[in-house]
Amino acid sequence: MSKTNVIRILEKLEIVHSTITYETNEDELDAVTVANKISADPEKVFKTLVARGDKNGINVFVIPGNYELDLKKAAAVSDNKKIEMIKVKEINSITGYIRGGCSPIGMKKNYPTYIDESALLFNNIFVSAGIRGMQLNISSNDLINITQAKIGDLI
Repeated sequence: MSKTNVIRILEKLEIVHSTITYETNEDELDAVTVANKISADPEKVFKTLVARGDKNGINVFVIPGNYELDLKKAAAVSDNKKIEMIKVKEINSITGYIRGGCSPIGMKKNYPTYIDESALLFNNIFVSAGIRGMQLNISSNDLINITQAKIGDLI
């Protein structure tokens, strides 16, 4: 697979990471399926979700793949009264990524990013490397620093 913008950013910053590739199709984009394909614990394979807050617009939430985002907790953590997920057709125009390949690193803009506190339980976690079929294995702390994320209870 080709080198993604995510990989270029990490290399430029000299951040230690690795990637793992896997076969994918339109019907198997969920994080639990991805975890199974890369033989990883679903709690360590984090998905990147993009939502719109009523007060501060676009926010990015990174949560374990086997959980759902708690919208009330997400709103509270991001200083909004209400949060709603963006529509699938908006993903590319907002983030520069496609569904199933959305990474918290290297979006079109630096949106406020929130990572579930469970990421701190692991030295390394997996997130999308910016395309379908490639996961990034990265230190939780490095991901927090690169994305300037805040940690919170999101699930």
